[in-house]
Amino acid sequence: MSPPPPSSADALLPGADFPGRRPSLPEVNRSVAVPMGPARFWRRLAAFSGPGYLVAVGYMDPGNWATDLAGGSAFGYRLLSVILISNLMAMLLQSLAARLGIVAGLDLAQACRARYSGPVNIALWLICEAAIVACDIAEVIGTAIALNLLFGIPLVWGITLTAFDVVVILYLQTLGFRYLEAFIVALLIIIAGCFAVELALSQPALGAMAAGLIPSPEIATNPAMLYIAIGILGATVMPHNLYLHSSIVQTRRFERTEEGTRIAIRYATIDSTIALGLAFFINASILILAAAAFYETGHGEVAEIQQAYQLLAPILGVGAASTLFAVALLASGQNSTVTATLAGQVVMEGFVNLRLPPWLRRLVTRLLAIIPAATVAALYGSSGTTQLLVLSQVILSLQLPFAVVPLVQFTGDSRLMGRFVTARWVRVVAWSVAAIIITLNLTLLVTLAKA
Repeated sequence: MSPPPPSSADALLPGADFPGRRPSLPEVNRSVAVPMGPARFWRRLAAFSGPGYLVAVGYMDPGNWATDLAGGSAFGYRLLSVILISNLMAMLLQSLAARLGIVAGLDLAQACRARYSGPVNIALWLICEAAIVACDIAEVIGTAIALNLLFGIPLVWGITLTAFDVVVILYLQTLGFRYLEAFIVALLIIIAGCFAVELALSQPALGAMAAGLIPSPEIATNPAMLYIAIGILGATVMPHNLYLHSSIVQTRRFERTEEGTRIAIRYATIDSTIALGLAFFINASILILAAAAFYETGHGEVAEIQQAYQLLAPILGVGAASTLFAVALLASGQNSTVTATLAGQVVMEGFVNLRLPPWLRRLVTRLLAIIPAATVAALYGSSGTTQLLVLSQVILSLQLPFAVVPLVQFTGDSRLMGRFVTARWVRVVAWSVAAIIITLNLTLLVTLAKA
């Protein structure tokens, strides 16, 4: 279904007549109707719900599994605080991304193209593309590992098979955006259900869990812990998700008036906050499961997903524990591949105004991930793929400032956002988050250089 033409009310928004404005993801832009009159809260929330969950899947992709398993098995519950803080950062940054898309009618890539010079835009585009490839590597490896654990398919063949998921994604996109969102939510329910059972079986120490939510200075002073912590940060706050969210919130056909915009911002923020709350539960569950099943039983060396799968059943005493773990991993890998496809389309069209057929865009991105993943799997086996998983998340973290800084800058610009510019205290917190991310990345680079 093609989106309706812009209404005359569009001119009331600050970004409506922004130079070079073009709908983001035009095939689905303003394609989902929402009730804007005296509608009940839950009915309106249901209409706005969806984009937050598409974004949230990127916060629980297989890359998170590798970093959370490594952190939980090696350091117990102590890195829970990193997951919590990362998730709070994500909630803030995703709310800013939604605000930018709703108010300005621009996704983050389009805003960068309108405000920055050509060379800067090309650099930002290449950095973001590298982030998407790094994320896709995690999805490829995670899906291949799940296929290996469940069906015995060799890693290299499993990695190759992931090229065909493009067919599923393209089919869902032809049905309509709400069908795509429903597919994502269904897989999220499967993942959450699997981990709810796993937590019940592992019986974690509640006191240690509560203590783990309090940040420890050791995280900054222990190089091994810092490496995993920054990997968790990179796995939790995905740079390309900021571009994606600023685009897909525009799928809602709200009244483009001051009150309509205010309502859209409110409900989009609620949507993403609830969805990221679910992402926190799943990420924390992985680390808690690793801490309870491995760290507390003297298996602190468990850093590979395959090791975790093999040990869960005998340690927990339930044969289905390992199967549930692998099913959740497969669902996670399939879920995340959808967002990578959409994010790739957003950044390519937004930064350089280059449009490719969706199947070609997806195939190119997937091949760029398959080649290094298959090479590592063939040469180094499961241990090499796990190390590549963690490395991909650290790469994502290093690329994060190049998305966060423009986002905070644009949402704090009254010329672009008008009366919907972020409050001063929000800007202070947002710039503080950016400073923390940059400082952690610089610390990691110095640590790696010394090593």
